[in-house]
Amino acid sequence: MLDGTKLYGLDISAASFAKACGGPCTEGCVTLARIGDDAWALGDSKRPDVEPLRFTTEELDAAGIDPARFGLPV
Repeated sequence: MLDGTKLYGLDISAASFAKACGGPCTEGCVTLARIGDDAWALGDSKRPDVEPLRFTTEELDAAGIDPARFGLPV
């Protein structure tokens, strides 16, 4: 498993973010991208100037976030 302290060292410049809203959202403000094995970036499309937060798969699981629900490979 990836050490959570190393997440911000990963390059996310080529990451492909998907809308990750929990309901019928047309704005798609929450975005999610796989940035490595067991590593994810969570962003806000309304705040593109803010660096996305980064999480391990275990942390997403603990928060109840399933990337497969948004069409992302797990």
